[in-house]
Amino acid sequence: MKLRLTLCLLAATLTAQAEVSLPKLFSSHMVLQRDMPIHLWGSATPGESITATFHDLTNTATADAAGRWSIYLPAQPAGGPYTLTVHSTNTITYDDILLGDLWFASGQSNMEITLSGFGPDTPIENADKEIAAANYPDIRLLLIEKDSAAYPREDVRSTTGWSACTPASAKGFSAVAYFFARDLQKALADKHQHVPIGLIDSTWGGTPAEAWTSMDALGTNASLMPVFRAQAEKSDREATEIRLDAIDKQLRAEGKPLTPNRDWHPNPDSWRPAAIYNAMIAPFTPLPIKGVIWYQGETNSALNTVGLYDKLFPALIEDWRHHWAQGSFPFLYAQISAFASTPKENWGELRDAQRKTLALVNTGMAVTIDVGNEHNVHPANKQAVGERLSLLARRIAYNEDIVDSGPLFRLAYPDKGAMHLWFDNASSLHAKNGALEGFEVAGPDRVFLRANASIDHEPGGDTVTAASPSVPNPQYVRYAWPNFPQANLYNGANLPASTFSSLEPHTQP
Repeated sequence: MKLRLTLCLLAATLTAQAEVSLPKLFSSHMVLQRDMPIHLWGSATPGESITATFHDLTNTATADAAGRWSIYLPAQPAGGPYTLTVHSTNTITYDDILLGDLWFASGQSNMEITLSGFGPDTPIENADKEIAAANYPDIRLLLIEKDSAAYPREDVRSTTGWSACTPASAKGFSAVAYFFARDLQKALADKHQHVPIGLIDSTWGGTPAEAWTSMDALGTNASLMPVFRAQAEKSDREATEIRLDAIDKQLRAEGKPLTPNRDWHPNPDSWRPAAIYNAMIAPFTPLPIKGVIWYQGETNSALNTVGLYDKLFPALIEDWRHHWAQGSFPFLYAQISAFASTPKENWGELRDAQRKTLALVNTGMAVTIDVGNEHNVHPANKQAVGERLSLLARRIAYNEDIVDSGPLFRLAYPDKGAMHLWFDNASSLHAKNGALEGFEVAGPDRVFLRANASIDHEPGGDTVTAASPSVPNPQYVRYAWPNFPQANLYNGANLPASTFSSLEPHTQP
């Protein structure tokens, strides 16, 4: 009896081992990247022959000693629907597959928040109307379950499986990503380009950038070593908070006042450096994509960590590009908005670090400062964010000759008691809703004071002059620096100017 059971178990094990499989990111209704070699991979019994057929393309591979296999098929133009068949001792068939552009959407809660919102306190503007209209059969959606890992994984823990964009599928999907794809597809259609769009939603609210960056990047960049020190400090605070929770529970039971100063954010162990990268990014790096859209930064704005973001964020972008190994693909991101956060956070410095990251090739930044909510870290107007990201994509990824950004600080110099400023994307500068606001100047003491500013319309391009009677010898200038600033500089495309400072972050007062 025992022998028979053992043989049955062995037979079942061998059968399971023999079955060819693909990662969970593959399913019916998916989008594969057009105009790039089509990459398929997975596992099977070592030495097993695998054949993949897609549309009218076929190729074969043999599983290696570890049971891994990889097949490439020639690049194809946009089109579909097609069927993918992968055959070995078993056969896997996926249908209704489109060739188009695949965009990877990631970040923290402002990217994660769904089209239906996160509840009454975090709504999306006109959510019911937007959900009802979300019928786009050639936009496909894939939602990834939150997860973390100590080492890079070859597959994600769980997904929803790919689905066409309908009210039912869109309402639980990233609102920013949905609006981005909707506006982008419409703009391409206006140019007589029919391009299916696939969206992968790999997001997790409240997470820091270092959790999304691989240990390869964090561990080899000396300038990022403070990330680990800050993480240790957060872990210490988290342990303290657990103890205080127990104390508060007892005090509450006794009707006594609770412990004071409970104002830090919990930092789950799953958000440690590289943990989310390992589980929610690494599995996708063999998959060709068009580019990334990203919305994150709020969690890195604390005074003891914000000074690292000008190094950490570019490192994340270069890290992802390195692991995807398909060159400098477009990396488009939303600058964090305006919010009356605690004085223990510096959103101005974080926004400026994001602006400086534009030094990397094929990056674009959607300024969102004008849609911020003073008392809600999740602005309801996600339509504007998606639209501005789509403008960046149209210029950077699709080579449209359009204005895709608001004014971006170029340079400033002092002359005759004022700071004179030049910007890129500065055609038809204007102040929205009243006099120009948001500028501050500082003298050699580097203490910034509110400045009066005016726009100079010159033949060589519009400029701004900023001065303060309290700063007779200005040397530095900054704009929209408070967490929730009053700032209203726009260009002729009605896009807002970014936060900036001419004083380097490490010398900020």
